[in-house]
Amino acid sequence: MARIDFDRVIAIAEAGGALAMRHWALGRKEANIWEKSPGQVVSDADLAVDRFLRGELEKLVPAAGWLSEETHIDHSGAGDELTWVVDPIDGTKDYVAGKTGWCVSVALVQNEAPVFGVLVAPAMNETWVGRAGRSATVNGRALVATQRRQYEGCRIPAESLPPDMKLVAVPKPNSIALRMAMVADDRADVVASTRWGHEWDIAAAHVIAAQAGASVTNALGETLVYNGTHGKALGVLCCSPNLYDEAVQRIGKYVSENGASH
Repeated sequence: MARIDFDRVIAIAEAGGALAMRHWALGRKEANIWEKSPGQVVSDADLAVDRFLRGELEKLVPAAGWLSEETHIDHSGAGDELTWVVDPIDGTKDYVAGKTGWCVSVALVQNEAPVFGVLVAPAMNETWVGRAGRSATVNGRALVATQRRQYEGCRIPAESLPPDMKLVAVPKPNSIALRMAMVADDRADVVASTRWGHEWDIAAAHVIAAQAGASVTNALGETLVYNGTHGKALGVLCCSPNLYDEAVQRIGKYVSENGASH
């Protein structure tokens, strides 16, 4: 891989976060918001941040391809050795509701694996960074993922949980990337989704959580493969490595009984 100025990537992502914050400060009433598909909210801010990030990142690494939530349809460079995998605003539902659980997500994928990721959550004053083979940080502080061993009583980002599950609900940002980051910072023990999701939702968070020591796979415990032209993945599992086997068994049982969600 050619030498890349990752400090510049972080600065670009933070500038994208600042742009998103300027739109966010205007509030819902002045924002143009619509559904691009049922339940999938998008706003002018998503598109503005996407345009900014694409322009800056393509200048920084002209050889890299591009795959993002808002401009993925052209599949520019998808399948190349290097590809930017980007969600300009992950957690748009929180964003348009004036809540803080959203972030700008930027990952660099080499071949089929994310090698660098940054999450900028300006409404929470947090910047998360991870680089394969190195440490992961939040605001410069080294991350150490949860190492919980007992499934009963483990912390799950959720609005509420049935009492019979014997799990503990902790605050749930709408952004799946930020929920995975919670595992990376020992704020949660298990994050799982059995929905068919997209690479841009999880690529940056994947490298951050993995470098912090969490286990990260798809919902069935299989290796996540990135940089495909379809941009889809069968859910995600991000958890304490000591809970991984039990989590895979529980999720596999759920999927076999209920199927994957769309």
